[in-house]
Amino acid sequence: MPTAGDRDPSQVLDERAGPPTRTTSYGEDAAQVYDVRLPQRVTRSLTVVVVHGGFWRQEYDRAHAGRQAQAFADAGYPVAVVEYRRPGMPGGGWPGTAQDVAAALTAIRRDPDLAHPAVLVGHSAGGQLVTWAAAQPWAHGLRGVVSLAGVVDLAHGAATQVGGDAIPAFLGGSPEQVPQAYAAADPAVLPPSVPVVLVHARDDDVVPFELSERYAAAHRGPSVRLTPVVGGGHYGLIDPEHPAFAEVARAVDLLAS
Repeated sequence: MPTAGDRDPSQVLDERAGPPTRTTSYGEDAAQVYDVRLPQRVTRSLTVVVVHGGFWRQEYDRAHAGRQAQAFADAGYPVAVVEYRRPGMPGGGWPGTAQDVAAALTAIRRDPDLAHPAVLVGHSAGGQLVTWAAAQPWAHGLRGVVSLAGVVDLAHGAATQVGGDAIPAFLGGSPEQVPQAYAAADPAVLPPSVPVVLVHARDDDVVPFELSERYAAAHRGPSVRLTPVVGGGHYGLIDPEHPAFAEVARAVDLLAS
């Protein structure tokens, strides 16, 4: 059987976990749902909320986050995997996508199986969404957030074409065209009110490590920690079989302790 080091790292996007414990709606749209994955025995008094990546594009949904989520459940955490509307879907893009994440978190807090303090874990575009959440007035209910190879500096990312046109497509234009959207959505200019751990591989050629460095420099202080990873690229952080995933598990455990 091939190991994580033998295969195309992006293959993780096509791999699937078994079915979730259940799927729950938090809105009327088919994309406004979250999957619940419960451990056989809850040993952690913390809920892990996974927000998937995919450059906010319609073709990338939560399915590829199932194995990552199941790894957290296997470690004893109750887990929710949030789906959200994306550009090209009715109501998707800015601000609807972020509003979906906020609405999902409200529903998760009320879910009896998930009624614990939460840590948000977001990969790539999901890293933008969780670090955006970390700066919102209601973030005090969170234990913290973990950004995995996150797009956490939108203005710089747009200028350097991270993800091609993904950032302007999400926000509705360039920083010059829609400055208000960037001011409201860009984690680099939104100081977090809860602890943030940035986990990013130095060899990431999809979302450059520089973006996490810039976020950490902008919000320098004890509540923001940058964890560089050697190896793993962009996708090792969401592959439970890859050695880089150990840093993700450590980051979640750190916030849980």
